[in-house]
Amino acid sequence: MAQGTEQRLLGICIAVMFMAGSGTFLWLAQGEIPIGTAYAVWTSIGAAGTFIVGNLFFGDQASIFKYFAILLIVGGVAMLQLAP
Repeated sequence: MAQGTEQRLLGICIAVMFMAGSGTFLWLAQGEIPIGTAYAVWTSIGAAGTFIVGNLFFGDQASIFKYFAILLIVGGVAMLQLAP
């Protein structure tokens, strides 16, 4: 097998493991907090995490406005948990 193919398969395996772990943590969170809040937290972690990884490892463009948008997403999720 070629080097590039092996790296691709390794990347796919790692991604599948992280997806399974992520889904498991979402399932566990649903037992403790409302499903809407759990899903909002789950998706915001994915969005913010993907943004950060893209900036750090793949050279994606960032601006103060993009960082502010991520802050708004995280703040909105925090408000969901804190709201009565």
